[in-house]
Amino acid sequence: MLTQFFYAMRAAKLPVSIKEHLALLQALEANVVRPGNEEACSMEDIYYLARLVLGKDEKHYDKFDKAFAAYF
Repeated sequence: MLTQFFYAMRAAKLPVSIKEHLALLQALEANVVRPGNEEACSMEDIYYLARLVLGKDEKHYDKFDKAFAAYF
């Protein structure tokens, strides 16, 4: 799940590791971003969670935004 997203982040020259990718997958599996009784999380929720886990530093946010938009 989201393996190609991980590769998209790497192609955008973001310093993401396998460990961080797995942390993102674990957070999604644990429904960290699912608010209240909603069936599924929104794309915005996934964006902020992924940026939190993979973005690391504000200087990488522009690259992250472009890679996220291109992938999704």
